[in-house]
Amino acid sequence: MNKPATPRARGADAFEVARRIALALPAVEEGVSYGTPAFRVRGSLFARLREDGDSLAIKIDFDERETLMGADPDTFFITDHYQNYPMMLVRLSKVGRDELRDLLEQAWRRAAPKQLRSADAGAPPPRRRTKK
Repeated sequence: MNKPATPRARGADAFEVARRIALALPAVEEGVSYGTPAFRVRGSLFARLREDGDSLAIKIDFDERETLMGADPDTFFITDHYQNYPMMLVRLSKVGRDELRDLLEQAWRRAAPKQLRSADAGAPPPRRRTKK
């Protein structure tokens, strides 16, 4: 059974969707990293737009990164620069909004200090992605 596709945004609209999702998370500040918009929680980077304008670098566990890249390499990938860092690139023009929300919420949890994650514990857990 195929899962229904979630809406995808294109171009600048895709990043605006990511921006709204990120800024809705607790204690997030937008700034700049390597000359592009970036999101931090209490000073810790969890996502940034790449120079191509379509790829978002997000914080992720190595195992989950490998799983996602293996399942959907058109959407999830890395460059040599990210090989040894717990980051992954997400093509905004390819990822669905619900999946992007899940990825950003999880990236936020990886970067947020324990106190802030605990304060956010009352929030519903992120939806788990299912394999396509």
